[in-house]
Amino acid sequence: RAAMMAAAAVRRGRLGREGRASLCSFLLGASVAALPLLLGSSPALLATPGLRGRLALALHVAGVNAALLLLYPRPLYKIAVRACFLGFAFGCGLLLSAGRSAWRHFGWYMCSLSLFHYSEYLVTAINNPRSLSLDSFLLNHSFEYNLAALSSWVEFTLEKLFFPELKQITWLSTVGLLMVIFGDCLRKAAMLTAGSNFNHIVQNEKSDTHTLVTSGVYGWFRHPSYVGWFYWSIGTQVLLCNPICVVGYALASWRFFRERIEEEEITLIHFFGEEYLEYKRKVPSGLPFIKGVKLEL
Repeated sequence: RAAMMAAAAVRRGRLGREGRASLCSFLLGASVAALPLLLGSSPALLATPGLRGRLALALHVAGVNAALLLLYPRPLYKIAVRACFLGFAFGCGLLLSAGRSAWRHFGWYMCSLSLFHYSEYLVTAINNPRSLSLDSFLLNHSFEYNLAALSSWVEFTLEKLFFPELKQITWLSTVGLLMVIFGDCLRKAAMLTAGSNFNHIVQNEKSDTHTLVTSGVYGWFRHPSYVGWFYWSIGTQVLLCNPICVVGYALASWRFFRERIEEEEITLIHFFGEEYLEYKRKVPSGLPFIKGVKLEL
């Protein structure tokens, strides 16, 4: 989906040099998925790599990094190396997903996580290039976000060691994958619908281009990007069959978005006044038990 959006943007001439560099680098990193074809080996290369597989991966990483250093000056290289890392993770996820490896569902997770972060940058490059920065990858979102990701990896690994059957519930992982796809598609639809009005950082000052978006997915929910992220994050843990992190992610995400929505709605009421209050009365927030800021003019 990210590649299709990028191709359309390139045809329309909307993807700047940062976006083009990120797309080329992501695809270059993802080319690791083609290694089994080059080696004439099983697609499940990472499940049982052996010395030959490890050497091939090391050479791929070194070769790709050398290509990026030659292709891009330092400002673009910083973008390219992050996009390439996400592409590499996506390609490795595809390799792990191949066959019936015990790590198959973790491969699904790797593809979902890397594509989410890369598409955040890509859609921003298409929609609102003026706000584009290295932070648009959301790789350094917060200490809590990184800790949550690490916790999910630790839980998956420990439970895979002691309760391996728990990680082979394919129907449950499939439900999680569907939640992930739904959540990410909803979030990206919200970003594309909002256009230049969307920003990863809550804005405290209204610019001349700010408008209140109420069409498309914003006619369903007041905060569709947060709804999408909420279900995407929980879906990643359902996908991994991580019971502890499913509960932890749900509670932590709910609390984060409740506070974020209240903060954002104060700003939106300040920007748009009665127009936003009327919209708020008609359209739900989209998140369970979150009604938004309780403030009237």
